[in-house]
Parts: sequence; C-alpha cells; structure tokens
Amino acid sequence: MNDVISIFSQNPTLLYVVVGLLSLCVGSFLNVVILRTPKMMEQEWKQECQSLLHPDQPIIDHQKLTLNHPASTCPSCKQPIRWFQNIPIVSWLFLKGKCASCQHPISIRYPFIELLSAVCSIVVVFTFGASLQMIFGLIFTWILITLTFIDFDTQLLPDRFTFTLLGIGLAVNSYSLYTSPTLSIWGTLIGFLCLWVVYILFKLITGKEGMGYGDFKLLAALGAWMGPIMLPLIILLSSLVGAIIGIILLKIKKQNQPFAFGPYIAIAGWIAFLWGTAIMKIYLGQ
Repeated sequence: MNDVISIFSQNPTLLYVVVGLLSLCVGSFLNVVILRTPKMMEQEWKQECQSLLHPDQPIIDHQKLTLNHPASTCPSCKQPIRWFQNIPIVSWLFLKGKCASCQHPISIRYPFIELLSAVCSIVVVFTFGASLQMIFGLIFTWILITLTFIDFDTQLLPDRFTFTLLGIGLAVNSYSLYTSPTLSIWGTLIGFLCLWVVYILFKLITGKEGMGYGDFKLLAALGAWMGPIMLPLIILLSSLVGAIIGIILLKIKKQNQPFAFGPYIAIAGWIAFLWGTAIMKIYLGQ
C-alpha cells in the first residue's frame, strides 16, 4: 500500500486520472445500488412478514433480487443492456439519452450520479493527496452519495450503509486517521443522542414524529469519522440547506409534505469532512 501511495505521490496527474476513471465506474455501480437496495429490502420485509403472519404457508418464491442478478434491462422494453451500452456517461451521450432498442428515454440521473461521483472523488484527492486519508475519504464519499439518493427516493437510510459507515469511521480512527479514538467514540454517542433528544422533544410537543432513526444513525456515523467538534457545524449546515430547500418545495407543491432530511445531513457532513476546520477558523476569525 505504501508503495502504491508513493507512486501516486510522485505522479499526481496519474492519480487524478486513475481516481477519475475509477470513480466513474463506481458511480455506475452506485446507480445499481441506489435503485435496487430499497427493492431488495422490500422483498426481504415481505418474506419476513409472511413467515411471521402465516408460518404454516410456504413462502412465495419470487425471483430473488440482488445487486448483480438479474442483469440490467431497459425498464420499458426489458431488453438486456449490453456492456458497451453501460459505459459511464459515454454510453448515455452516444445513445442520446435513449434506449438503443425502444428509444425510451433514459433518466439523466444515471450520468449525473456518475459525474457527481467523479467530481466529488477528485475533490477528495485534491484535499488529501495520495494518502490513506484519501483512500478512506473516497469510501466515505461514495457511501454518502448512496445514502443521499436512496433517502431522496424513499425517505429511508438503510442500516446496511449507516452502520457500515459508522463501523469504518470507528475502525480508521482507532489509528487516529482523522481524529483520536476517544473523540471518535464520543462523536458517535453525541451524534446519535443530540438528534434523538430533538426527536423526543418534538414528539412530546406536537405528538408527531419529526424525523426517522436513520437520521440519528447517520449523524452518529459522521461523529465517528470527525469527532464531536464538527457536529454543531454539520447540524447548522444541514438545517440551513434543509430549510431553504423545504421552503422552495413548499412553494412549488403548495402543500406541506414530509421530506427527507438525511441528504442534507450527508451534504453537510461531506463539507465538514473536507473543509470543516477551515470554516470554523473563518467563523472564529482566526
């Protein structure tokens, strides 16, 4: 690992090219994860409910959905997507955003997530350089992108990703990669409890649930990566962005509807991860 980091340290252009191409491919995979994970969870829930409510009846054996099975197909004509039709960004541009078989429009969100993954990954490389901090920073970024879009679509923050993010944060900081082990543990505890307290108070006052437990777990995971010092900044930034977008959505839809708060926590967490120290120094006038 040290030899690889040393090679990239001496060839920063090569590092940017490799990470850029890799992150485009990762972004393409994230599209699959974002689309299929909620469906896989729903399939698991239905099977669990059937086994609990009707244990005497055989479980209906639907085709099991995984991240690699069945193969990707056009949602309109069900034709398989060939490998050369699945090259990140390039295939979408070459096909002019339409299915090669039926000409059904392909959502621009697919190349957008691929491009977003590449751009965010390049920013991580620029910030940390060739280092272990960069490598785990890329993993951190890709998981946050996944959580952001799943929450936008379904208002769910799957435990399989929030707990993975939390576990990695505690693990890497056991070697003080971003903060000390003690601060990482306290960041986890305080990150969970501060939103949990807000949730309880809001429920006592209004009788309604203002947020889901996934938000607590996500903030706890961010605390595991950055420690408790960055949590006020993350909460402030996420609240500001969430309030602005919430007002815009309210004016567009003309009705009060619940919206996912997790994406704003994720965006604020990513900003704090890269530039939190600089932002706090500017704020404090240092």
